[in-house]
Amino acid sequence: MNQNDNKQELLDKRYMRMAFIWAENSYCKRRKVGALLVKDKMIISDGYNGTPSGFENVCEDDDNVTKPYVLHAEANAITKVARSNNSSDGATLYVTSSPCIECAKLIIQAGITRVVYSDAYRLSDGINLLSKAHIGLVSVEMDK
Repeated sequence: MNQNDNKQELLDKRYMRMAFIWAENSYCKRRKVGALLVKDKMIISDGYNGTPSGFENVCEDDDNVTKPYVLHAEANAITKVARSNNSSDGATLYVTSSPCIECAKLIIQAGITRVVYSDAYRLSDGINLLSKAHIGLVSVEMDK
């Protein structure tokens, strides 16, 4: 491993720790996910899973099933950057859990070129789609 690879790995772990801290903002009980969008070593957006603006901060119904309108952390970060003066084109997405298929489609359309994740989501179709779209994928093991 050369010096640049080592520096990138250290940066990836640092941003991933921040994404895990950001996940703590989620009101979801079953799973808390955090995401950071980084471009040129600057955080340009952030997100965590939760309900849309103006909705109650309750993610699960009485049967502990996630409500259908809960937004994933990646979707929140991408839509947040869309409302700003920043561009996600060429950015790296740090997300605590690997993206689902729906978020993978948003990642591709947002021009994000690299996704760094820690925990594997139960379905791998999102990762498979990102790979097919030639998005850089990095799995980072984190001490918890």
